[in-house]
Amino acid sequence: LFVLNDINKGIMSIYNSIRNDVENFTIYMDDMSQRYMPLKKEDRKKFYYDLREEHAFNYKKWSKTQEAAVLYFLMKTCFNGIWQVNKNTNNRFGTPSGLLSQKKKVYDKNNVLEWNKALQRCLLLTESFEKTAQYCGKGSYVFLDPPYRGTFTHYGTDFDDKLQESVISFMNASNSRGAYVMLSNRDIGDNFFKDRKGQHELVYFNVTYTAGRRKRNQDGTHSAKKAREVLIIAK
Repeated sequence: LFVLNDINKGIMSIYNSIRNDVENFTIYMDDMSQRYMPLKKEDRKKFYYDLREEHAFNYKKWSKTQEAAVLYFLMKTCFNGIWQVNKNTNNRFGTPSGLLSQKKKVYDKNNVLEWNKALQRCLLLTESFEKTAQYCGKGSYVFLDPPYRGTFTHYGTDFDDKLQESVISFMNASNSRGAYVMLSNRDIGDNFFKDRKGQHELVYFNVTYTAGRRKRNQDGTHSAKKAREVLIIAK
């Protein structure tokens, strides 16, 4: 049994629609793509923001599958695929548009169809991570990917260090029941995870952020920001 859980209902609605109604999901995606692709960039921008406005305020007219497809389309054409909610978008998806420079297609239909097959073996949940403990027993593999510390991205919930510590406690409890656990996060140089790793292995690796985290240079230009991420591995 595979369990895929995220408290973000919008994201999980995409997985549910791809698993349960992929034919209509791709029909909606193809229709939006066919209307979008011939447009010039300024017209694509208007298309994006008009669609985002509909998704924010008029979504109740849609089926669940169409709503999920619209969200997927927006995430494929928004700024670097980042999730952001705004008050001016009814506390729903509100990420600005991306470069809108797609040349051949908006999405990979074959990839979606492969996901449809894979998701048939998945239990899809929209629970808090604590409520998935029953699936994190002996011999299972658990991957925990909470919002990164120090991130600007708003996932619809304030994930402070108290909640980060609760994820670590969940990792420890799952491991004590015999699960193999990996936790991913961002190291901001204050030894937060080092001080809490216990007997578990800590792995650091350097990354270059290309989405949303750009450093301003003295000459006014911007460059990709270097950062360090961390994995805690509980065997």
